[in-house]
Amino acid sequence: MEVFWERGYEGSSITDLTEAMGITAPSLYGAFHSKAELYREALERYQRTHGATGMRALEEPTARGFIERVLREAARTFTGARHPPGCMISTAVLTCATENQPVARYVAGLRGATLEQLQARFQRAIDEGELPATPDAEGLARFYGAIMQGMSVQALDGASEEALLKIATLALSHLPSSG
Repeated sequence: MEVFWERGYEGSSITDLTEAMGITAPSLYGAFHSKAELYREALERYQRTHGATGMRALEEPTARGFIERVLREAARTFTGARHPPGCMISTAVLTCATENQPVARYVAGLRGATLEQLQARFQRAIDEGELPATPDAEGLARFYGAIMQGMSVQALDGASEEALLKIATLALSHLPSSG
């Protein structure tokens, strides 16, 4: 997972992966069938571990509490010292060689699923009167999704947790209120 997280899909060679796992190439192919399948499994592991922190925020009772927790946890996670910076999914396979388009579509689907979760939470807040109907839930989801992706890129460029928290605070100031 960390090899892919640090180097990306195309930047991770089979040699890099087998060395990190302490196995041979035939063992890798025997267990995972392909680099793409190993990557999918690494992404699933990332979602269960590092990527799960933000979505646990769904338990927050308000949309404001939800998005605040998502952004603050993103700032902390994206800059954690025990793993590569940024979000493995936000910046994964944004551009790639033609032969890797299936992998890129898979990762785009993961990003899309995150947007759907954000949209559903914002829609609930609109339906319950916590947020006004405009801007719409999709617009809010895309706005805050873009903020998180931008925070991930800035973490890759060396931004500190404090710098990302400033972005989070500014983004939170743009969340509309019903009253």
